[in-house]
Amino acid sequence: MKCPNCQSSDIGRIGEQQYYCWNCFIEMSFLDGQMHVREIEEDGSLSSLDDLFLDENG
Repeated sequence: MKCPNCQSSDIGRIGEQQYYCWNCFIEMSFLDGQMHVREIEEDGSLSSLDDLFLDENG
């Protein structure tokens, strides 16, 4: 598995169907066959980055 943002393979599993990139610090989760990408903010909240990684063909 590679990070969709930085292409690093330094990915850790943080939960069921949830992963974290140790290189660029984003969280990825899979729900209903779709990947959701979120950035972890300084206050610990999550901001969606899905609009940056949408599949233009889907």
